[in-house]
Amino acid sequence: MELWVFAYGSLVWNPGFDFDEKIIGFIKDYRRVFDLACFDHRGTPEKPARTCTLEATQGSLCWGAAYCVRGDAERQEEAMQYLRRRECEYDNIALVDFYKEGETLKPTVTGVQVFVSTPDPVGNKYYLGPAPLQEMAMQIATATGPCGNNRDYLFLLEKALSDIGHEDDYITQLAKEVRKNLQIPLGNISPKHISQQMQFPSMYLRSLLPESPVAVDS
Repeated sequence: MELWVFAYGSLVWNPGFDFDEKIIGFIKDYRRVFDLACFDHRGTPEKPARTCTLEATQGSLCWGAAYCVRGDAERQEEAMQYLRRRECEYDNIALVDFYKEGETLKPTVTGVQVFVSTPDPVGNKYYLGPAPLQEMAMQIATATGPCGNNRDYLFLLEKALSDIGHEDDYITQLAKEVRKNLQIPLGNISPKHISQQMQFPSMYLRSLLPESPVAVDS
């Protein structure tokens, strides 16, 4: 038995659960957007952060990582329980085809689960929708929560995508605008510009599950 999960946000650099295999690749007809509110990770109800979700867009590719959990149903459910608590802002799980680099015609894995958000500002309290780039950048530059600054999440995502060799133009442009607000030189991402990330061991995170949501990035 195998469970496959596609990561396109903080799961790319900080999965937080036990897995057996990680593959870099992409899914088709989706793009990354910062249209989702975050109240309890890097923002608050009074001043929500912006985090990324996926928007269905014909012809787009979204690069990230696919994680595989093998073994019995109990082990897979343990991983999904952790992920459902961590990805609490997302109200839906889609099944997608996943492709490795150089294999664009035949998917490497089918039926890969990915956490997504319904783009409904009325029915989905977490959905903020699009906004002008400058407005989003100001919100990201100033929001903060239990996991740290909203801007750190963006910068870490930008770095993670660069590390896997597939930068996202939308993320790069948004990060550039945030640095303008912070007066950080363009392209200068250093430890002093990124707060220390909360990196809990998977075993410790699982110990928190029965009592409270996990306070890590979505």
